[in-house]
Amino acid sequence: MATALIAGASGLVGAELLQQLLSAAEYDHVIALGRRRLEVAHPKLVQVIADFTALEQVSADLSCHDAYCCLGTTIKAAGSRAAFRAVDHTAVLAFAWAAQRAGARRFFSVSALGADAQSLVFYNRVKGETENALQVMGFATLAVFRPSLLLGRRATARLGERGLAALLWLVEPLLLGRLRKYRAIQAEVVARAMLRCSFGRADQGVLVFPSDEIQDLGGFGA
Repeated sequence: MATALIAGASGLVGAELLQQLLSAAEYDHVIALGRRRLEVAHPKLVQVIADFTALEQVSADLSCHDAYCCLGTTIKAAGSRAAFRAVDHTAVLAFAWAAQRAGARRFFSVSALGADAQSLVFYNRVKGETENALQVMGFATLAVFRPSLLLGRRATARLGERGLAALLWLVEPLLLGRLRKYRAIQAEVVARAMLRCSFGRADQGVLVFPSDEIQDLGGFGA
C-alpha cells in the first residue's frame, strides 16, 4: 500500500482529486498539505497546515510515495504578477522539493494549456518555466497535465470564465482533430486522469498530457 501527498486540495481540481484519492484502493493514507484546514474528514486523511514559503520547517511526517500538485491561481485572484508567480511557480517548486525529500518518486502536476517558457503571454510563460524546473528535478515519473478551460463548481464565481465557457460550448462541435484540445474540460475529469496515470508502478520519465488526452484518460467514470 502507498501514501499520497497532495497540495492544492481546496481548489477546483484538487478538491475533486482529494475525494478520488481517499476512495482509491491504491492508497491507504492521504496527506493534504495546505495553508488552512479543509472541511473534510476521512480515516485515511491526515491534514498538515503549512506555509509554502517555509516547508522545510514542517515538523509533520510527509513521507509519501506519490505527490499530486494542484496549486494554482489567476493573476486577477492573486492581485499582481508577482503574487501569481509566488503561487504558480515558487510554491509549486517548494512543494516538489518537499515531496522529493519526503520520498516521492512520482510527481503529478496540473499546469495549463499553452504552457511555454518562451511564450509572450505572462501566464503561459510562468507555467512553462515551472514545468521546465520540475523536469530537472529527477522524479522517476513526472506527469504534467495541461487542461483547457476548467469547468466545475467554484467557491467564487468567475464571470469571465463563465462567458468563455458559454462561447466554447457554442463552438465545441467545430473543435475537432488538433483543435479538440481547446474544448473546456471538467475538473473531475482532470482529477480522474491524474489518478489513473498513477496506476502501475513502473518509472515513466516525463509525461505531458494536453487537454484532449486528459479527456481521453479521465473522461469515463469508474
